[in-house]
Amino acid sequence: MDPRQSKLLAAIIDQFIQTALPVGSKQLLSHSTEFSVLSGATIRNEMRVLGDEGYLDQPHISAGRVPTAKGYRIYVKEYLDPVGQEKAVRKKFTTLKEQYFRRKDQERAYEAVGLLSQMIPNIAFATVPHKPGVYFLGLAHALRQVEFRADPMLASAVVEVLEERLTDVLNKIEIDEKVRYYIGEEHILPQFQSCAMMITGYKVRDAKGVIGVLGHMRMDYAYNTVALEMVADLLRAT
Repeated sequence: MDPRQSKLLAAIIDQFIQTALPVGSKQLLSHSTEFSVLSGATIRNEMRVLGDEGYLDQPHISAGRVPTAKGYRIYVKEYLDPVGQEKAVRKKFTTLKEQYFRRKDQERAYEAVGLLSQMIPNIAFATVPHKPGVYFLGLAHALRQVEFRADPMLASAVVEVLEERLTDVLNKIEIDEKVRYYIGEEHILPQFQSCAMMITGYKVRDAKGVIGVLGHMRMDYAYNTVALEMVADLLRAT
């Protein structure tokens, strides 16, 4: 295969990869200035030679040429130019990499809440990186406690806080990596008069968040503190 045939084969394969359509002399001339000095007849003759040597195939008599496995093999071995695609690939990779890490950040928060909810008889919750609202688990289990079963209005108020108001509450209170306690504090929310909340902050990459416990005032504060600290430390770990 001479240099002209080599360039022609590489150009045909590049175009076929992009279009999935048989490549003819007209398409090749219209998409590449490199062969503008050649006539269509010359290109067709060279394509016929490449076909005879097994590098190209012609699906139909009137169709253009498509690469064969042999053609692809020599293309990859001798004519492949990954550097030429590096800019486009890097741009795509950067976008997808950020999306990948965002999903991983979110998964860590979801998994932390799931772990905490299995350790305590109260509601576990957390803000999730790059997402609005608060994710929580353990509501049904917590509402089986005697205080909520005896006071359906209190249970309803807790649900309202979780679904509609907890994000606003968390935005107004001090949050750091200490465990902070809010017990029956009506100035935070009237619904808290019989409830308690424990919270601590975390950071995953560049995203800050909150993880905590919500339940009746009759909760095991010592046990919940240890559980919350352990899960928060796990969430903070890189």
